[in-house]
Amino acid sequence: MNIVGQFPNISDALMDRALSRVADFNRFREEGLICRSGDFFPSVHYPPITMYDEVDENKLFEDYSLPADGKLDVYAHIPFCKQRCIFCHYPVMLGKKEAEMDQYLGAMEKEMDIYMRRLGADRIKARSILIGGGTPSYLSPAQLKRFLDFFTKRLDMSEYDQFNWDVDPSTLVGPVGLERLKILRDYGSDRLTLGIQSLDERVLQIMNRPHDKAVALEAIRNSQEHGYQVNIEFIFGHPGETLENWVDVMREAVTLGTEEIQLYRLKVEAYGDYQGPIKNYLNKRPDEAVPHEEQIVMKQLAIDILAENGYHENLRRVYTKERQHFSCYAENQCCKLYDEVGFGLTAFSSLRDRFVLNSQTFGEYYQHIEQGRMPLNRGLKRDRDQQLRWAIVLPIKNRDVYKSTFTAATNGESIENVFRPKIERLKAYGLLREDEVSLGLTQLGAFFADEVAQQFHSDDYIPYPREEYADGPLNPYLDTDPYTATDKSAVAVS
Repeated sequence: MNIVGQFPNISDALMDRALSRVADFNRFREEGLICRSGDFFPSVHYPPITMYDEVDENKLFEDYSLPADGKLDVYAHIPFCKQRCIFCHYPVMLGKKEAEMDQYLGAMEKEMDIYMRRLGADRIKARSILIGGGTPSYLSPAQLKRFLDFFTKRLDMSEYDQFNWDVDPSTLVGPVGLERLKILRDYGSDRLTLGIQSLDERVLQIMNRPHDKAVALEAIRNSQEHGYQVNIEFIFGHPGETLENWVDVMREAVTLGTEEIQLYRLKVEAYGDYQGPIKNYLNKRPDEAVPHEEQIVMKQLAIDILAENGYHENLRRVYTKERQHFSCYAENQCCKLYDEVGFGLTAFSSLRDRFVLNSQTFGEYYQHIEQGRMPLNRGLKRDRDQQLRWAIVLPIKNRDVYKSTFTAATNGESIENVFRPKIERLKAYGLLREDEVSLGLTQLGAFFADEVAQQFHSDDYIPYPREEYADGPLNPYLDTDPYTATDKSAVAVS
């Protein structure tokens, strides 16, 4: 790509750094780290969420006990939206279906009681809380109060650290939006993630977002005026985005005074249980697809613009000015590996050495609850090998693997004794750093965090077939046995 000097709003220095990252991208594709197509697979859970088998409630919970301190991070899922954004890969119900919403809230209340009976708890002692969707703020004010009444009544909130909501800007404007913001604050909510996605009007229209730029900016101001810690999300690589308008969006984003700015790369292929409309959209309009190399440029440009304005990566993909501004829920689940419970359609629970996934269909969800059963349909009790990998994949993707945390999560195993060929090779390529306390990604490694995390997958859970990766030293199918020994001095960059 020879595009230095072509864009008046992008300096040569910024573009040079971005193009150097494209060179890294192409080099790592040849070395086998990145699949041949240049596509990526988000590293969110281990094993990936679509790869769990059916399992029953008794098998998953027969020998589970609460953590010693009794605390759990808590998630609730509200799967309703005004309309479908074309990039969305989650099953949701569209439109203002008040009766369905009321039925769903009634089912979730019963689900919480079933779960508490299973845990042997009168209330759930919350460490942090996240409400997601869908669009949980799409509920009417009366429905929000109903939800928060039964939800918080079942939680012990005496020691919680944070109460998060993922919200849509269009639900936080006007008198009703202000009423929603007040209700959430009244029940202890203190952090909002606003799905802004873009500040370019044409891009927002292509995305089929239910808001325009003016509404997005008003929602941010309203949230700030109500005292929330505010995180705003943006997607890069989406149809309609260009290097020029993406840079304009980032330059405006850093002026909005939010504590956090979060970046996501567009994913075309489904990584959950629903294929979003984006694939069909691009099949009909292939000329609108943003090339992978251009997406890499967009990402690096954004990182540099954020850094110039005091925002630096805190949790992966989340950029803040202050270290204390991040999602406690995400850190607790993915970095500290604490136990977490989830309620609602498609919600999951991550419980020390097992994973529980709720139904993906409304009918099955309601049926299980009416029968007095938890609405789960897939899950896994991890064996020793899976636990070793899980205890590396989640924290390395999201921040750092702390060696003491790894040892505690793996029943005494030391990270010094596992995956040494992988670790030493990734260090030699400048992707990992290590000291006595932790193993983590370098700045270069953080840019390719998903692919580095997938180096620790077993063959069964590597996202793409072996032939989709170049036969280089970073092919993820090499040295997948965690106990393969190595002579550290023999690991070198070719």
